[in-house]
Amino acid sequence: MSTWSGRCHCGALGFEYRTAKPVDEWPVRACQCSFCLKHGGVYTSDPAGSLRFTHRDPAAVSRYRFGQKTADFLFCSRCGGYLGAVTEEDGKLLMVINLRALDPQPDGLPAPQPMSYEGETIGDRNTRRAARWTPSSD
Repeated sequence: MSTWSGRCHCGALGFEYRTAKPVDEWPVRACQCSFCLKHGGVYTSDPAGSLRFTHRDPAAVSRYRFGQKTADFLFCSRCGGYLGAVTEEDGKLLMVINLRALDPQPDGLPAPQPMSYEGETIGDRNTRRAARWTPSSD
């Protein structure tokens, strides 16, 4: 397993992403919803990996929910950095990271694949995330 670190601009929030997949095999998704387009979100996850969000100050964690309100989108309240999203499914935390927060950026990332989830039911959305998102190591 390789460990990749990411953080917001000021460093108050971060994450450690562990995956056995080589970078050139990472699924790279560019959601086409208005939120993700406005924030430049480009995501990856690995259901066989693990992810841990970190913070130096719990007050720096800002959460935003919209649409079907099935996930919390995580921001730094100090610098506005957008790290990714978290949801809970069957008592487990599942996460996806915004690749733009990785530091340093890995070489060899595949081109982002545009994704549209418009029209998904809440059940379909939860099922997709349970199958694709990374479990929390916390």
